[in-house]
Amino acid sequence: MTDSASTADPTPPKPPGLRERMRATVRAEVTEVALRLFTEQGFGRTTADQIAAEAGLSRATLFRYFGTKEDIVLAGLEGDAQQVTEALAARPDEERPWVALRRAFDVLVRVNEEAPEQTLSFLRLLQETPSLRARHFEKQLQWQEQMVPEIARRLEASPGWPEDPRPTALVAAALACLDAAARGWVACEGTVSLAVLLDRAMGALTE
Repeated sequence: MTDSASTADPTPPKPPGLRERMRATVRAEVTEVALRLFTEQGFGRTTADQIAAEAGLSRATLFRYFGTKEDIVLAGLEGDAQQVTEALAARPDEERPWVALRRAFDVLVRVNEEAPEQTLSFLRLLQETPSLRARHFEKQLQWQEQMVPEIARRLEASPGWPEDPRPTALVAAALACLDAAARGWVACEGTVSLAVLLDRAMGALTE
């Protein structure tokens, strides 16, 4: 006889409350305003005061939502990291780690290619602005920390073992390939799909 308690579906996650939904809405609106101003005026010539005024906020309120001006641009990357990490964990256990990493990036490929002009504009801004590139690198290190444990599990390695650098090396290399593909996508103005460029970049390390 089956124990119904042991086979019951886990409790679904609690949906975000009103405060969290309002915060997410404000952050999205500020990001939209900021990206428009950055595109029109350039990152360096756009001030936090301008962004706050356009978004109907005070400067102090703006910085309660975002720690820095760079964070306004890169805010969405935190959600992207979570989606990629979840997609990676959902890949079949028998899949090779490098293949699992490539397939996990499909989440980003789909989102980016649904709004190519917007994404290309964002990537141009990122690549042309040194402070954004530096902050983006910091965030990618956070991505790496999130993804390494899953790759370590697949390799039956411990992410805490410095003598086994394989999980960190694989994730770092995959993220570098993602960056290379994104740069190529901008350079060719999106005429070649991001998926193809990512396949070429990651495939180069297995030839």
